[in-house]
Amino acid sequence: MIRFNIQNIIRANVKAMKAYSSARDEYVSDGSKMIFLDANENPFENGVNRYPDPLQRSLKSVLSEQKNVPENQILLGNGSDEVLDLLFRAFCEPKQDNIITLPPTYGMYTVLSNLNEVEERKVELNENFQPNVEAILDTIDENSKMLFICSPNNPTGNLIASDKIKTLLENFNGLVVIDEAYIDFSNQDSWVSELSNYPNLIVTQTLSKAYGLAGIRLGLCFASAEIISVLNKIKPPYNVNELTQKRALERISNLEAVKEEVKSVLKERDILIEALKNINFVETIFPTEANFVLARVDDATKRYNQLIANGIVIRNRTTQPLCKNTLRFTVGTEIENKTLISALRQLAIS
Repeated sequence: MIRFNIQNIIRANVKAMKAYSSARDEYVSDGSKMIFLDANENPFENGVNRYPDPLQRSLKSVLSEQKNVPENQILLGNGSDEVLDLLFRAFCEPKQDNIITLPPTYGMYTVLSNLNEVEERKVELNENFQPNVEAILDTIDENSKMLFICSPNNPTGNLIASDKIKTLLENFNGLVVIDEAYIDFSNQDSWVSELSNYPNLIVTQTLSKAYGLAGIRLGLCFASAEIISVLNKIKPPYNVNELTQKRALERISNLEAVKEEVKSVLKERDILIEALKNINFVETIFPTEANFVLARVDDATKRYNQLIANGIVIRNRTTQPLCKNTLRFTVGTEIENKTLISALRQLAIS
């Protein structure tokens, strides 16, 4: 197993910089009644006239208890995309370093590598949508700083095998970022539980999927306290606004409602899979641990356009590696699911 040291991969300019100190960093309220004249805010109370907590302490306190992770190992971002961008900014030197991605996978890794002028080295998954560990390790060099693993994977829906991830964690002297946007729909435990075992492990999650809060943009990052301190150093001081913090706190404080919605999605997912088995133009239904189903059909573009004509928008993934003639169906409500299945059956007999 490699001996990973985060200090070896922090960008020199990030190491040298001093984080911006906001008014709310210098004075942290203890709940006492105070007159705040420190941040040049509008003094007239309307619920959002004050700057938000830059470290989202109330929100992290609840997440810490629920996830069983210390607060100093949690970073919150303006969506997972901001979290991912911060990782590039902290650990990848533009025009020098590279990252490894495993297509087909989440497209923002490519966007962010281009944005930050960091080379992306792609190692395609195999026909079972699992990593080729040997090929990945052969692709890595001294300038490889991050490896991105989406599990459950988007757009395929499958989990990445734990033994393969462990091998990569133990043999890559860089950061292994496991994107768990869909973990709440899976039976597998989160990799968050392994943080203490792997100093190079970073886990990202989101409140956009299972929690139904895509509109507020809140991403979660779990890593060692040392990694989180680096990210806190470079993040914008007020990156998570007050409305987002309040809405997120309200939602995560009602986990039973979230669990009921997840249960409904899983039930409807099973119904959709069974229905797809009897649609004559569906050739393959891929295993899924997410809130969507990927299926190979006879002509993805044709079927996509037919469903559009029926008022149903799905995702045509045929341009992605290994995904020729595939459609991705997000699982909707019971009524939406019935409408989709009915439309598919009509197309099958037309």
